[in-house]
Amino acid sequence: MDDSFDNNILKHNTHTIAFYNLENLFDIKDDPKTNDNDFLPITTKKWTYKRYQNKLRKLGFAISSIGFKETDKHPAIIGLAEVENDTVIKDLIASKHLSECHYGFVHYDSLDERGIDVALLYDTTCFKVTHSETFSVQLYNEEGLPDYTRDILLVTGLLEEEEIHVIVNHWSSRREGANETEAKRLAASNKVIEIINALKSENANSKIIVIGDFNDDPTNESIQHLIKNQDLFNPMLSLFSYSRGSTSHDYKWNLFDQIMFTKNFFETIPNTFSYAEANIFDDDFLKLFNGKYKGKPFRTYIGKKYQGGYSDHFPVYATLQKNY
Repeated sequence: MDDSFDNNILKHNTHTIAFYNLENLFDIKDDPKTNDNDFLPITTKKWTYKRYQNKLRKLGFAISSIGFKETDKHPAIIGLAEVENDTVIKDLIASKHLSECHYGFVHYDSLDERGIDVALLYDTTCFKVTHSETFSVQLYNEEGLPDYTRDILLVTGLLEEEEIHVIVNHWSSRREGANETEAKRLAASNKVIEIINALKSENANSKIIVIGDFNDDPTNESIQHLIKNQDLFNPMLSLFSYSRGSTSHDYKWNLFDQIMFTKNFFETIPNTFSYAEANIFDDDFLKLFNGKYKGKPFRTYIGKKYQGGYSDHFPVYATLQKNY
C-alpha cells in the first residue's frame, strides 16, 4: 500500500471545524428591527446589490477552502459571526462556491444592538442537528438598563453518529477600551461555563467544542477563566504571536477567533473523533498584498470606504480525525 493511498484514507476520515467572523454580512434591505442603516444602497457606504453579491461570492470561496489542504473537502461545521438574518445565510449557502456543499444552518435572531448574530453552518451529509438553543448574556449599562449583545448559540448533533456539542460565541467588543469592557466578556465566559456544566450534568463525558470571536486573546482573563474552570484545551494559544493572528488593530495582531475542546477529544476510542490539529486560515488571497497594511485581512470596508475584500478577520479551524 503506497503513501498516497494511506493519505487519501486519512483525509477521508477527517473533518474540519471552523469559525469565521464575516464582517457585517447585511442584506441591502432596510429592516426597522436592526441597526442596518449603514448597509443600504442609499447611504454613505453605498451597500449595493452588486457589492453584496461580490461579498457572498468571496466569503463562499473562503469558506469552501478552509481546511481543504488537510481534508480534500469543505468544512463539516462552521460557526459564523456578524450575520444579519436568515436571508443572508441562505444567500451565502446558495452562492457559487457553496451551492453544492449541502449546507444547512442554525440561526436565531438576538437583541444585539447592531443587529448581528452568530450562526452555525453544517454539512447535512455528515452532521445531523438534534438540538439547538440560545443563551443571553445579561449585561447592563451605567444607567442600569439592559445592554444587549449577541446570544450564545448551542448546537448539539451527530457527527457521523457521534454526539458533539458546539457552542458559538461573539463576545462584547473592545470599542470602549479593553479594560473598560473586560467585565462584559467575563460575564460571557461565566455563561459558557454554565452551559458546559449543564451539558456535563446530563453526560459527564460530553464532547464539547467552544468556538467564536471572543474579542480577547488566548492569554486574556476571560479565556483563561473559561479554560481553567472547565479544563479545556485551546490550540490557539500556541498559534498566538506578535507576527500572526486572526485580526489586526493599530498594526498589532490579535487572535480573538478561537476554537477550544474538552479533553476527551484526545481519547482514541474506536469510531469516535479525536483532535488532530488547528490553524489560522490566512492564505494569501485573504490578505492585502501591498500598501502599509500589507499582509493584514483584506476587508470589505475600512470605515466608510469600500475595499471589496472578504472580512476584517481570518477564519480559524481545527481538524478532527476518526479513530479505528
